Amino acid sequence: MEQKLAALDQLRERLLNEYGDLAQIIVKAGQINPWFTPRQVRLAISNICSSMLEPSRLQQWITSYALPVSKPDRKKVGLVMAGNIPLVGFHDFLCVWLSGHHSLIKLSEKDALLLTWILTQLNGINPAFEGDWEIVDRLTGFDAVIATGSNNSARYFDAYFGAYPHIIRKNRNAVAVLNGTESSDQLALLAQDILTYFGLGCRNVSKLIVPAGYDFHPLLDIIDQYPELQEHNRYRNNVDYQYTLAIMNQEPHHTHGHLLIRPSASLLSPMATVYYEEYQDENQINVILDRDRDNIQCIVSDRQLPGIETIPFGNSQCPRLEDYADGVDVMAFLVQLHQDA
Repeated sequence: MEQKLAALDQLRERLLNEYGDLAQIIVKAGQINPWFTPRQVRLAISNICSSMLEPSRLQQWITSYALPVSKPDRKKVGLVMAGNIPLVGFHDFLCVWLSGHHSLIKLSEKDALLLTWILTQLNGINPAFEGDWEIVDRLTGFDAVIATGSNNSARYFDAYFGAYPHIIRKNRNAVAVLNGTESSDQLALLAQDILTYFGLGCRNVSKLIVPAGYDFHPLLDIIDQYPELQEHNRYRNNVDYQYTLAIMNQEPHHTHGHLLIRPSASLLSPMATVYYEEYQDENQINVILDRDRDNIQCIVSDRQLPGIETIPFGNSQCPRLEDYADGVDVMAFLVQLHQDA
């Protein structure tokens, strides 16, 4: 474990300093997946370095689990990784590696270069790690699986991996609860929660819960200033498409041209669109959140909601090591694999 933590500290420095050919890898990643702009990739790397690779945080997190002190009976854990945002599967890899198991990594073709570069760096830092993982085209010979995908792919995962110990994740999104008194600074941070990675992440805010009669213009004014929205053709095409649909269908909406905000009871909004739902009192907030509980990844708010965990504005895309996707403790799952051996 000491060797691994030391290697991760070196990896952190290499990521922050764009060691070797990382700058070229970042450009190539964007050529393969146009949603991975250099700014968005560097933001993902920065968040990983500060939230997941900071040495004291790593040490505190890892010591909270009863990991084997002697050489463990390693299991082969298949990792089916998503490719919706840069390095979205890094946390799963980190958990499997630090828990002492062997990773069989099925990369998404949308995000194959970045994690491959990281694995190459770890091998270079300490060649003894080389046998701790392998990148595969197809999962075979696994003992357990952690798979991330859409609701449709989750049904396939359930059928294929259901007989093995598994964690299978589906579509989820974040919601934000507003009270109408948010400052310009808070709204600027909320814009980040909505638009970072162009809204493609499971922790992006896709739904606003607002008081009746809420004025969206201050938020839309700030969104107009958000970098990359105008110059990214694919995002602009989505804005134009959603705006055209709203006009043709005579659907109510708010927009200044960079994002549509539309009323809907749904949680999962299309790209370039955020849904909203109004409340009259505190009880109605609880009803809305309880109704969508199984599809909410996290709740962004500056207000205290009794019995509900919230995170501050601007933090939805900065998950900590202990902020497990779908609320499922991956490390506890992996520790249990050792105990079941």
